[in-house]
Amino acid sequence: MLGEDTAAGMNGWEAIQVDDLDAVALFHGLVWRPIRSRLGIRAFGINAYESEASGLQVVEEHDESSGGAGGHEELYVVLRGHATFTVDGEVAEAPSGTMVFIRDPALKRSAIADEEGTLVLAIGGEPGRPFEVSPWESYFGALPDVRAEHWEDAIAKIEAGLRARPGHPALLYNLACAEARCGRSVEAIGHLREAIGGDPTYLESAVGDPDLESLRGRADFPRDRAYLPPAG
Repeated sequence: MLGEDTAAGMNGWEAIQVDDLDAVALFHGLVWRPIRSRLGIRAFGINAYESEASGLQVVEEHDESSGGAGGHEELYVVLRGHATFTVDGEVAEAPSGTMVFIRDPALKRSAIADEEGTLVLAIGGEPGRPFEVSPWESYFGALPDVRAEHWEDAIAKIEAGLRARPGHPALLYNLACAEARCGRSVEAIGHLREAIGGDPTYLESAVGDPDLESLRGRADFPRDRAYLPPAG
């Protein structure tokens, strides 16, 4: 995984500042601070998120029971600033020092920053199961390369994620997009078909995705369910 060797060779412990971590711009003013990969943590998921301005999301709306999320329990800790959380329609004010624990993975949750620079720590894991690295870490980590059109670097990072989570549909789909953008059409079609086979909702995504535009003239571009690979 990305950054897994960063902490190698340390004498059993390390101290760092959150502001010294990489700052990866995601979308709509949300910045990811990758903690787990930077420290090489293998036992649990932990990352931090920062909002570039007041009124923007610092925790995107999601739940942990769909899309392969794995049923994680999650604890959010407001390290800096002030956030307003919405959990299952209920609102909680969260000034610095507040902890919000969500034990039910099915509950929708989100948080809006009420101050610029609001920083939220997110810790999660699935009860009773060994921790697995979340697949989104790979394609979030590849975003700077995607935006710079450094396609080979982006592909290498997503492939690293696939080595940890073989066959994961989201990773396969994002890999196909990067391959399509750099002219690897055959590989892109193969990975796209694998992604759709694992999660048919990607069929609809593929039809209008601009990253896949270079593939649409091909006869083997998946346009309907007839293009899904056979079960098994």
